[in-house]
Amino acid sequence: MEFIDVLGLVAGICTTSSIIPQIVKTVKKKKAEEVSLFMFVVLMVGNSLWVYYGFSKSDFAITSTNLLSIGLNLTMLVLKFIYRHNK
Repeated sequence: MEFIDVLGLVAGICTTSSIIPQIVKTVKKKKAEEVSLFMFVVLMVGNSLWVYYGFSKSDFAITSTNLLSIGLNLTMLVLKFIYRHNK
């Protein structure tokens, strides 16, 4: 694996993991009213397009980190649904 590939993977991991603090906060407080549903839907559309792009370019870093992002965004959407009545 070349340096640029490692750099792409590290960059993807950094941006992908940025949602983890929001997930942790939501689970701890059991509230998600301030979480924007629209933002996560838009993020998932964007991540899905990146996955398609990554597959078409055979780029492991783009494909894998965006698949992980989709999973984390889905987790946040599920939490938003679970805690929808908690204020």
